[in-house]
Amino acid sequence: MIALGLEGSANKIGVGLIEHMKNGEVKILANERKTYITPPGQGFLPKDTARHHRENVIGLIQLSLTKAEISIEQVDCICFTKGPGMGAPLQSVALAARTLSQLYNIPLVGVNHCIGHIEMGRYITGAQNPIILYVSGGNTQVIAYAEKRYRIFGETIDIAVGNCLDRFARILNLSNDPSPGYNIEQMAKKGKTYVELPYVVKGMDVSFSGILSSAEVIAKQMLENVYSRNLSEEEIVKYDLCYSLQETIFGMLVEITERAMAHVGAQEVLIVGGVGCI
Repeated sequence: MIALGLEGSANKIGVGLIEHMKNGEVKILANERKTYITPPGQGFLPKDTARHHRENVIGLIQLSLTKAEISIEQVDCICFTKGPGMGAPLQSVALAARTLSQLYNIPLVGVNHCIGHIEMGRYITGAQNPIILYVSGGNTQVIAYAEKRYRIFGETIDIAVGNCLDRFARILNLSNDPSPGYNIEQMAKKGKTYVELPYVVKGMDVSFSGILSSAEVIAKQMLENVYSRNLSEEEIVKYDLCYSLQETIFGMLVEITERAMAHVGAQEVLIVGGVGCI
């Protein structure tokens, strides 16, 4: 069976073709994507992201079919991201999937975005029953499988970790190419001084809004101090802030993941989501 998959829950649109063999093996025939990248200091708006997806989805489908060396008539089912995600981009991809389904009379399958991340990770790694740390632009959850369903043991009580990183990158006017989180990580490697930031863990839940607000205030104070003295230390300040934010958030996520592992006696951890892929 050959499945065509369309994903467009955020600023990246992806088209994949996978062949499921009779012996249970899976072969990736194509995996194409394009990312909507905004200028430094700006986020991506739903309407603009949706327009980007509409403009690129047909070309990506054609490219995927060409690389896989198959025709659309050979596709057995069409899968698309049903949610969660940004409304307008999701609608653009769902429209493309439904149109193909009706034109070529191919069965349509809606896929839960979160479950898709988890199941792909489990297949690639071979993990059997892991604690899952799901970290992305819109989600931060600690999940485990129990009694035939995925259950949330802990999560963010306000904003997601990816949203925190994106907004912090905008404060420092960092590039969005290839992603804000990636650029924060690269700058953090050059940081040497840890700046204390709020560390908020409540049981297996976390909070990132306070750390973001505090980082914004500290960043403005430190950068204004540099500018007032006409020092060439702006980059050093940014390195240390990125390092401090990254290490604080990392520590919080490790703590709640370890707590969940101890609670269920798990021996494996699977990290999935856009932030986990940085």
